Amino acid sequence: MLTLRPAAERGVASFGWLESRHTFSFGHYYDPAHMGFRALRVINDDRVAPGGGFPTHPHRDAEILSYVVDGALEHRDSMGNGSVIRPGELQRMSAGSGVAHSEFNHSKREPVRFLQIWLLPRSRGIQPGYEQRAFPAGERRGALRLVASPEGRDGSLTIHAEAELWAGLVGAGEALSHALAPDRHAWVQVVRGRVRLRAGERALELGEGDGVAVSGEPQLTLEGVGDEAELLVFDLA
Repeated sequence: MLTLRPAAERGVASFGWLESRHTFSFGHYYDPAHMGFRALRVINDDRVAPGGGFPTHPHRDAEILSYVVDGALEHRDSMGNGSVIRPGELQRMSAGSGVAHSEFNHSKREPVRFLQIWLLPRSRGIQPGYEQRAFPAGERRGALRLVASPEGRDGSLTIHAEAELWAGLVGAGEALSHALAPDRHAWVQVVRGRVRLRAGERALELGEGDGVAVSGEPQLTLEGVGDEAELLVFDLA
């Protein structure tokens, strides 16, 4: 079964310095039909103006991933971490028993676009933690690269959630495949470009910002349509 979440129907937040699109209910945007999917709770597509950002604020019991699409995102937290995240890099912050952090556009001239992703943890109250790693385009081009997993296997980030995250780049005439175990589900998120998703006898053409929930399908095939597309695949319990 494929359930489309069109980009145009996402929630909207606009604060001058921030333009955000919410795939699931978040902040002032509430839709009981879109509260998350399996362990996936938040996908916010955030565009932050030069010099703008989120002042220090707290989190608990969430696995938070930041995936930068364009520009540079500056991060600081109460664990003492300070870093700048750029395209091709992924950051994981386990909020656990409690952490505070801030996120700002590192540039005074260029906007930053990033996906803010929250996953529900397997256990509450764990010790907060932090990781950041680069996954160069060459590792993702024409392939689905594992970038986050519970075991941190194959050089991926370690997340404390029943989920795997795969990132890929696919061009016209190329196809990526991902097999799903019988008890697994998937969420496909198109970061930019266009792809054609095939599962069983169904096919959907997807554009930037579109998402699809997948259940009861043994395999997904993602075909590039036009210019190189960037996408994420969540493999979920």
